[in-house]
Amino acid sequence: MTMGLTMITRPACEALVARIGFAPIIVRATLFTLCMAGFVQSSEVHAAQQQAAAERIVAGCIARSAAGRGWLEKTLWGLRDQEGGWIGAEVRNRDGSHDLGPLQVNSWWVPKLAAVTRRPAADVRRWLTHDACFNVDAARWIFLSGLSVARDYWKAVGVYHSPTGWRQQRYTSSVVVHLQRRFGKEIFAVGATGRTVR
Repeated sequence: MTMGLTMITRPACEALVARIGFAPIIVRATLFTLCMAGFVQSSEVHAAQQQAAAERIVAGCIARSAAGRGWLEKTLWGLRDQEGGWIGAEVRNRDGSHDLGPLQVNSWWVPKLAAVTRRPAADVRRWLTHDACFNVDAARWIFLSGLSVARDYWKAVGVYHSPTGWRQQRYTSSVVVHLQRRFGKEIFAVGATGRTVR
């Protein structure tokens, strides 16, 4: 067994201090404090490692869901970065709905997704919240459904967020910033119909 910061626990600190029970109280208190500082750091390191592992899972799901279509993978990253959710997220909205999982799929979609997948709504909600790949696939389906209806990439990005025009515009502007931050300003090609994602 190797010893490192990730092995430090409160019981281990207490056992260490107990072994030097004959030392003055100030020495024991200082040793305990230093040991616990390592424990706190260990906890922070563990949390960062868990977050990085979860982000790798989401990245794998985005790559799989995009199925080699670079523009779609970048779009999903733009939505992901804008939404900022995480595996297990259930963020309550003012209207009583919840934004679920890494891409913050609104719970308003649960009945529709349950009908499409022919699965119980409770299962769909749980998967949206806790299954990163299901969440990403649902986000892809919502976006591509919007694209199919709107026949406009940026409109579909906005529709992913809201049916309201001014909210769509504000959301789309924010997604543009996230796309440029992640992929650089050259992500957009200017064509006859305006900017599109490369």
